[in-house]
Amino acid sequence: MNTYCKSALNQIKVAITTTIKIIDKIEELDLQKRPFPNKHSIGELLEHISIICKADLLIANGATEDEMNNFYSTVSYENLTQIKNALLDNFELLKEVYMNYSEAELQERIASYWGVTYTKYEWLLEILAHVYHHRGQLHAVLVHCYGSDPKVPMFE
Repeated sequence: MNTYCKSALNQIKVAITTTIKIIDKIEELDLQKRPFPNKHSIGELLEHISIICKADLLIANGATEDEMNNFYSTVSYENLTQIKNALLDNFELLKEVYMNYSEAELQERIASYWGVTYTKYEWLLEILAHVYHHRGQLHAVLVHCYGSDPKVPMFE
């Protein structure tokens, strides 16, 4: 197992764990809250966060736009428990796949359906950034739009 992958996966785990701690501080009714009329609800944002590891893994393996649209169309979580379970399951899938890549596979260049090309290792770094970005977005919405600080340390 590549040491760098192990470290990146650990940081993704930190983001997932702290996101779950934030989820544990909100109520089911909060899922419907929308910071602005044209923006995603907290539930929609959490649903997106919960599938990042799997969706971005598919992209990192060359999924087409149609394949991604099909994947997204199958995702629907109705409550906080389902969201937390998806977060954990999708992270475990990501971890299992990346822990089994050889060095040569990690250096393989994969183009996304929109034309960006990264190595598989770079895609892992993108997944890390993506999870942290939306976790921060969730925290900001709760604090600045709803005055509800979950009081969860965002970093170790």
